[in-house]
Amino acid sequence: MVSNLASLPAQDWLPGHRGIDLATHVGRTVTTPAAGEVTFTGVVVNRPVVSVRHAGGLVSSLEPVDATVEVGDLVNTGDSLGTVSRAAGHCAPDTCVHWGLRHDGQYVDPLDYLRGFGPVQLLPLEEWA
Repeated sequence: MVSNLASLPAQDWLPGHRGIDLATHVGRTVTTPAAGEVTFTGVVVNRPVVSVRHAGGLVSSLEPVDATVEVGDLVNTGDSLGTVSRAAGHCAPDTCVHWGLRHDGQYVDPLDYLRGFGPVQLLPLEEWA
């Protein structure tokens, strides 16, 4: 379940929410949203993060995740990356996994890249009749 949606700022330095938060609990397995190569496992500020480079210039970053993978590992869609960490995330006191997605270095809304989601498109009323 998505507990907090993306709110991407107009400029990189402005405040915003660069991804989505997925409600979960500590110890739950975190899987990769798409196949790729693990490019980072480590702590950013005070949270453990795992990043995966996917095809087409996409990079996923998930936090807080205690990694069970290493940099250079190849993963397939749905493979385990680790478990939800006890480290306090930005959803505290609730627990969530934050999924940030970049396309060619720019943050994008992960929901726009999931099958069945994508950007909202308004259709003419007659197409619904």
